[in-house]
Amino acid sequence: MRPPLEFSSMLIVARALCRFRAPLALAAAVVLLMLSMSAARAEYAIAWGDKPKYPPGFAHFDYVNPEAPRGGTLNLAGFGSFDKLNPFTLRGMAADGLAVLMFETLAEGSQDEPFTMYGLLADDMRFAGDGLSITFRLNPKARFSNGDPVTAADVKYSFDTLVGPKAHPRFRQYFGDVARAVEVDERTIRFEFKRRNHELYMIIGMQLPVFSRKWGAGKPFDEIARDEPIASGPYRIERTDWGRSISYRRDPNHWARDLNVRRGMFNFDRVVYKYYKDETARMEAFKAGEFDWIAENSARNWARGHTGRQYESGEIVKREFAHSNSAGMQGFVMNTRRAEFADVRVRHALALAFDFEWMNRQVFYGQYVRSRSYFTNSDMEAKGEPSPAELALLAPFRDRLDPAVFGEAVLPPDTNPPHSLRGNLREALALLAQAGWKVDDDGVLRNAAGQPFEFEILSYSKALERIAVTWARNLGKLGIAASLRVTDPALFQKRLDDFDFDVTVALYSASQTPGNELIERFTSASANEPGSDNLAGIRDPVVDAIVQRLLRSETRDELVVAARALDRVLRADWYLVPHFYAPAHRVAYRSRLAHPQTLPLYYAAEQWALQTWWERR
Repeated sequence: MRPPLEFSSMLIVARALCRFRAPLALAAAVVLLMLSMSAARAEYAIAWGDKPKYPPGFAHFDYVNPEAPRGGTLNLAGFGSFDKLNPFTLRGMAADGLAVLMFETLAEGSQDEPFTMYGLLADDMRFAGDGLSITFRLNPKARFSNGDPVTAADVKYSFDTLVGPKAHPRFRQYFGDVARAVEVDERTIRFEFKRRNHELYMIIGMQLPVFSRKWGAGKPFDEIARDEPIASGPYRIERTDWGRSISYRRDPNHWARDLNVRRGMFNFDRVVYKYYKDETARMEAFKAGEFDWIAENSARNWARGHTGRQYESGEIVKREFAHSNSAGMQGFVMNTRRAEFADVRVRHALALAFDFEWMNRQVFYGQYVRSRSYFTNSDMEAKGEPSPAELALLAPFRDRLDPAVFGEAVLPPDTNPPHSLRGNLREALALLAQAGWKVDDDGVLRNAAGQPFEFEILSYSKALERIAVTWARNLGKLGIAASLRVTDPALFQKRLDDFDFDVTVALYSASQTPGNELIERFTSASANEPGSDNLAGIRDPVVDAIVQRLLRSETRDELVVAARALDRVLRADWYLVPHFYAPAHRVAYRSRLAHPQTLPLYYAAEQWALQTWWERR
């Protein structure tokens, strides 16, 4: 866990005394003195690894327009369907917009800083000098939608419920290092930790949704499905047409409407989501004026679909918005719970059949950049040979790691000269042969038992078809039969939750400061946890150990070293076939909408629109 800044500075002084051969007893005395001085103190904001950008009493964030007019309606598109209003349980599909519009957290994260939180439901935060607890003092003005004050009992209830057996299992993983939540008094809540964890105090502040104990009127939490949430956010549900649409209306009495971390935000009177069954219908609906704003994820639609009279006249604006987000990793994830994908040589061979360069030229209009790391486009990305610090971390595991981990960071195969698809496929066949797969006289790849190599690629969107079909065609040259199955979003999610798939597409988004999300994605503890993000089924003690080392980082330098080491190990094990990413947000919107001139640095496009855009008056 990262100590507070003033405490970190004290430790640096103590370490310096030791470095210059000050007597050990003196150094120890200094540290003890500093620990005694570092009792928790109230803070309006806490930054990990830096000082908060905004001073006490700041008026608003730089990336909002504090004078934005309020009113109007923002119409957005949902995909598939929905059947519940509780986004925190495993089964079912929750309506879009719930988390952003209805639920609040103890603190608000800044979108122009890597990792800083400012008080929201809490008006001050106290991080203990020993790094093993954080205490929040609730704002006395904080209210739920039913008028009740937000109390420490509600915060404790929210936490205890989310880590309990009735909520989505990911919360138990995510908050696993929290020992307990303690009500100090009606307005004060303390979270005590099992061990130091570099980001836990931050994610408790910014990622613990708070809701009323009265939500669901005493029902078991996993049976709260169609009860309107009793939460503290700026919107309430206006109307629900189950599976088809949901509309939210801004609460004119929202307790935080004039708070500095909310000024200039949530400006629309109404937000409406209309649901569409497929990408084609959604595209046509946008052009027909059924909704107002879309973040486009299809290169073809962006290049050829978003054209015509409305775009030429300026009625619809088409624009790319820059960001500094870490791109993370997207790719075809192979389920290693299946015997076909248990061998790393097989997984590597399948990656060699993916020709990104051809697809980017012929299919994607040159719009994408290759995903190459689990922390692509950030300083956590491993590059070149390991640094001495990375080698020191990896060395104890040398006998359990592929030698490739200790060389140049593994990169996805490419077909740029002198490489070629033909050469990559020859290499793939050699790897498959080493793993016991041979091509028979009929051109079918079979194992020693005579079983053919065939698998299914699971998706919820036909937009994947061009990618999957192109990859499958190349796999066919190896004697592998790969097919695409497109299901509705609800069935797709259920199959992922149950790990009932061969190969699927996943996006592992990455924050500027990775941490607890890695437990759920990559560690043994989550491999068999239904609903976890460990889709690949990774069970590697080395990965487990490196993730724990990362979570114990006390400086950003330590964090970077651990993340790069983890990146090297994951990339060398070929758990997925790397895809690509767009270096900017591609957004089309009605010209009646407006946005702040100053863009945030780290942001999701739709959340940014919900929070900061407005309707022109």
